[in-house]
Amino acid sequence: MQTLQLDRPAGVYAAVLTPFDDDGRPDSAALALHCRWLLANGCDGLSILGTTGEANSLNIDERLQLMEKLVEDGIPAQVLLPGTGCCAIPDTVRLSARALQLGTPGVLMLPPFYYKAVSDDGVFAAISDVIDQVGDSRLRIYLYHFPQMTAVPFSLALIERLRARWPENVVGMKDSSGDLAHMAGIAAEFPGFDVFTGSDELLLPLLRAGGAGCITGVCNIAAAFAAEVWSAWQREDRAAAETAQARLNAVRRVFLSWPLSAGLKETLAVCSGRDRWRRLRPPLLPLANDDAVSLQNALDQIGFVPAAPL
Repeated sequence: MQTLQLDRPAGVYAAVLTPFDDDGRPDSAALALHCRWLLANGCDGLSILGTTGEANSLNIDERLQLMEKLVEDGIPAQVLLPGTGCCAIPDTVRLSARALQLGTPGVLMLPPFYYKAVSDDGVFAAISDVIDQVGDSRLRIYLYHFPQMTAVPFSLALIERLRARWPENVVGMKDSSGDLAHMAGIAAEFPGFDVFTGSDELLLPLLRAGGAGCITGVCNIAAAFAAEVWSAWQREDRAAAETAQARLNAVRRVFLSWPLSAGLKETLAVCSGRDRWRRLRPPLLPLANDDAVSLQNALDQIGFVPAAPL
């Protein structure tokens, strides 16, 4: 079992949804309430402003305000791993620097993703520019590898180069590729480099390969199952870990039939009684009524009921 540094993020992180109010603005109070619920129901940390959180549909001021309001509302900065990667380097710098000022232990950083087929040299230059411009040795970057969405991967060679140049700054990654061999290969190649899976079903397999945990959307409603996997793994109770992973997989399989953020928000709206949870920012849209009924029926069939909301 890999020995993880205690002062670094590890375990179960939710890729936190962003609630919106009736005017379509980010609802910071609802977000704080949801974050408290997640922490009370098994999450070790919270990855806000990522893909599931619709970050790329928010402007920079909205993202900054959400980070700041969460801390003001009592969510410890130490449990936050905010997404800060943008297409424009100055935006990434601004978000990353503010996250550091607020006291987060790290940031989750997409590569600049608009231009496709860019070279490793170009991505290396972009990450290096961010580190130079933030100008603070405390900055800890978790690379966000999601080639299906960005078409700009973090190759093994690029990670090796970044680690060689910035060993104290580039400390881990979230791998949402769904490719266990890729995740396991990176964990094996770079001891001490903390690899999180973005795929719920790969939590236990990645832990076996030396990974640090998960950062997933389904943890918005099923964090308790992922926490059982993590806890059993820490206790070296293999049977309990397998059982918990199977329960988590069953929930994840249900959501594969629908757009993830819309499906998760529909489920939160039902279990909380708060219709606002159904709101997404276009181009994403809520589930149609028939799909919402089908989703609830599918969850009922596996006997899944989210924990009571705060």
